[in-house]
Amino acid sequence: MCILMFMREEIIRHLSQDYTVPVRDPLWKHIYLSPGLRKIMYNKEFQKLGRIRQLGPASLVYPGASHTRLNHSLGVFYLARRILKTILFSEHCPDHLTLVGVKSFLCASFLHDIGHFPHAHSFMELPLADHEFLSGKIIRESEIASIIKDDIGGDPVLTAAIIDSAIPDKGNKELIFFRNILSGVLDPDKLDYLNRDAYFCGVPYGMQDIDFVISQIRPTESGICLTTKGVTAVENILFSKYLMYKTVYWHSDVRISTALVKKAVYLGLSQGYFKAEELYGMDDDEFFRRMTETPEELASLVRESETPRKYKIISQQPFDEGNKLHRELMDLDFRNEYEMKLAEIIESRFPGLLPENHLVIDIPSKISFEVDVPILDKKGNKPFIGSPTVFSGPVVQGFTETLRHIKVIVPSFVAEKVPELELDPFV
Repeated sequence: MCILMFMREEIIRHLSQDYTVPVRDPLWKHIYLSPGLRKIMYNKEFQKLGRIRQLGPASLVYPGASHTRLNHSLGVFYLARRILKTILFSEHCPDHLTLVGVKSFLCASFLHDIGHFPHAHSFMELPLADHEFLSGKIIRESEIASIIKDDIGGDPVLTAAIIDSAIPDKGNKELIFFRNILSGVLDPDKLDYLNRDAYFCGVPYGMQDIDFVISQIRPTESGICLTTKGVTAVENILFSKYLMYKTVYWHSDVRISTALVKKAVYLGLSQGYFKAEELYGMDDDEFFRRMTETPEELASLVRESETPRKYKIISQQPFDEGNKLHRELMDLDFRNEYEMKLAEIIESRFPGLLPENHLVIDIPSKISFEVDVPILDKKGNKPFIGSPTVFSGPVVQGFTETLRHIKVIVPSFVAEKVPELELDPFV
């Protein structure tokens, strides 16, 4: 017991005293780093994140949304450190936490996006590596590994494993615990991006009461739970996430821009104009430059993505899992063939009107509205669904169904001639 108390006190001392380097942040004000983390911040891999916009084409709609993944990474670290302090001062703090583990976890929160490349979240259906895998690879194989080990006192292998859940946990309780903190209902990633995105877009929907949220967190052996008062924090996150998707992340102009870029990358990969590995490690400018060096039929899609208002939606309907065509369209090869069939219909009526590859079908990926956080009451832990909340299972499921629509997109001058087009005109 004395050894455990000594370890906890050592960790608390570390969290309280070893982060002395201030970095000014518009959202959280001063964020204090350790000298080792500051060294990582000036590493070229980390600095690349400062040249990747957090919200990609959303800045075309919300001009203030020019914040970057570097800004976000700082914020995730800031909130992770605050959450850790709450956990360590709890009487239920797990006894398997170590100083090396804590340092590794804070490095993971700081570096969770180090493998990000432009539009990565929009390319999930493409044959590209997950950015979590790339983050782990960079952490293990670059000079960042030696900084984590020698300057910070953490374990780069553990840091990588906390980020990349595809790495087997082998029953490591500390690894499992920190993974669940970094990725979950109330993770520091989500708490930062909702607040940061809302702040820079100038909308109120994503703002969370961070002080209250963190005050209601309690540790378990494998992660965190919330007090009954904290139910409102989850409710706020769920509704905030829904509103941010509806108004910002999936704004129609953002979806059009994203769909054009995704089509260009799909064609470039499938036709061999570039390899997946070329995209990894790029920043926004490098990506745009490389994509506009491809043949005109691809390059024009990327250039046009900068002016999405020059495109119109001529067909739209809710995505239906029970619809065979809708399911088949999730396959990008099938979708590309189907786009060509729809383009042929327009070509038969208006020869030469529609540029090649400029009819695009957009289908957003399924959103996950996580609710698997235990709620702590006098009788113990119980699921969030089942606690006193309006967010029942069907309500949460309805969020995705309400947001997710299949859209057929064409240039505006084509839409003037073909204002409507059935998604399934062949029936």
